[in-house]
Amino acid sequence: MRLIVMGQKAFGRDCLEKILDAGQDEVVAVYCAPEKEGQTADPLKEFALLKGLPVHQPANLDEEPTLETLRSHDAHLMVMAYAIMFVPNAARNIPRLGSICFHPSLLPRHRGPSAVNWPIIWGENKSGFSWFYPTDGLDEGDLALQWECEIGRDDAVIDLYFKKIFPAGVESVLQVCDLFRSGKPPRVAQDEAAATYEGWCRKRHAKINWARPVGDVYNLIRGTNPAPGAWTTHEGAKLDIFDSRCIAGSGTSAPGEVLSLGKEGMVVAAEGGAIRVIRVRPARGAKMPAAEWAAGTRVSPGDRLGQ
Repeated sequence: MRLIVMGQKAFGRDCLEKILDAGQDEVVAVYCAPEKEGQTADPLKEFALLKGLPVHQPANLDEEPTLETLRSHDAHLMVMAYAIMFVPNAARNIPRLGSICFHPSLLPRHRGPSAVNWPIIWGENKSGFSWFYPTDGLDEGDLALQWECEIGRDDAVIDLYFKKIFPAGVESVLQVCDLFRSGKPPRVAQDEAAATYEGWCRKRHAKINWARPVGDVYNLIRGTNPAPGAWTTHEGAKLDIFDSRCIAGSGTSAPGEVLSLGKEGMVVAAEGGAIRVIRVRPARGAKMPAAEWAAGTRVSPGDRLGQ
């Protein structure tokens, strides 16, 4: 088949590399979003140029000259490997078999741009990815393929995405192409009654409330690690919190109270238990072990965070 690959970053690059290495399909063009001023080139773009492939970066995909260029590729399928650009119907339907799009959640749950963060923040125990037929509705199209994985008790975003969803998603791109090559790709409607949508997980969503149940606090920390990064305050200064562990307990101490300090980190009270904070980043500083930060700021047991 003749393919157009559209996407971004390392996932898009690795999907393109997987397709090229397999040698079953011809990639006739690569599309990615244009860089903002001062931004480095996208990894997908760099790899495509290295391989001598034509790269297009239109600001939008609904203008006639852009559509005409798309038509000129005479593609069978457009593979949207984690694309961030809105692709209108006029562009999606130009390839003979249409377009197929990757999304890092088990649709219809977690439609939206931060689909890896929210399942962890909500305390869910499974996630995965979906390949679906894109429509004008955000992540609303029929499903072609899904893959499910466990969210481990201590999995952070970096674990769920880069160790599970990312590698399995890259492997699946060949399976998706095979489905279309067979002439009978599945098409299953999403269950709208089960759908959820969440917007970007921003820094404002990642503020820790130490009075919340310890499980909720832990889910927030790991569901925002490494980005956007959970945070609290110490003496009015912001403190980002990354690696941590949940400790069960009676929860009789004041929320945010520093219970103990040691080489393994700083133990902080929450409702029903405590969080062992292992790695932090102070304001205008770099990430460092929590024990090192506590020693440098002379934190002592009995001090409180988030006040």
